[in-house]
Amino acid sequence: MSLQDRASPFSPYRSDGKLYGFICVVTGAVQPIGQAIVRELAAHGAACVYACTRSESEDASSLVKSLSDSHPNTKIISYPLSLSDEQATLALIDDVLNAWGRLDVWVTSSGLLGPPSIDATTPADLQKCFEANSLAPFFALKYAPPAMGKLTPKGHYPNAAEKDVKYGSIIVVSSVASTYGGCWGPCYTMSSHAALGVVRAGVAVLKGTGVRINCVSPGQIDVGVDLKDIDVRGMTSQLPPAQSKESQKEHIGLERAGIPTEVARVAGFLASGFSSYMTGANMVVDGGASTMCPLTVPI
Repeated sequence: MSLQDRASPFSPYRSDGKLYGFICVVTGAVQPIGQAIVRELAAHGAACVYACTRSESEDASSLVKSLSDSHPNTKIISYPLSLSDEQATLALIDDVLNAWGRLDVWVTSSGLLGPPSIDATTPADLQKCFEANSLAPFFALKYAPPAMGKLTPKGHYPNAAEKDVKYGSIIVVSSVASTYGGCWGPCYTMSSHAALGVVRAGVAVLKGTGVRINCVSPGQIDVGVDLKDIDVRGMTSQLPPAQSKESQKEHIGLERAGIPTEVARVAGFLASGFSSYMTGANMVVDGGASTMCPLTVPI
């Protein structure tokens, strides 16, 4: 590989980071996987990451402070975003373009678990899960690509890079419930399937734009919650609770739960030029659990 290839604004082999200069949006940024993704983007040279919270009451200040200390050249902006508000999404994109003139990566990591049974599920619960799990990706697909098509010269800010080709990556963080049932309750399965549907539909929508869309489907991820601590309504949680260590050894190929960082690394790969020939893919990150027993694994 030539030095010129390494110096290209979109080369994943850049010495200053595979995401150097990128302007990124991450929803669900205070949830464990969202936080890990924000850290991953910053670690690989992103110029700015909008860390979106569901409301002003959610506090991302500790994440902003931590990353400002560890990655001072990456601007982390805490941004309250109502996932179901179309105008709020448009306003965020306007803010991004007004401030930076470009948009490169949009990660929706704002999922909701929902109740564990159909008896406990109300229509309002279902609506909220669809808003978080599939409406937010739909808004990203509908409105982010035109912004990702904007070209810009090199700016006057840390980690600045020119953008001379149309480029964008939309990453939908869902669940293995996107491909089969039985992981949790009906809300989770239905809305996760819909999220993958947005990704599949997006391939044709995005033809000719230079923008790609892919899904990350985590299996059992240890986010520090077990069945004793879980919100039984599932309206504050993103993923099901952790199984026992014995159950993990029995049902998961790697015999353990994953950690948020392992999901974030896959998102970082999909954001970068390393995945330049991938769109419409569903990257399953479950330690081999669905391969061992795809229809009956209790996630």
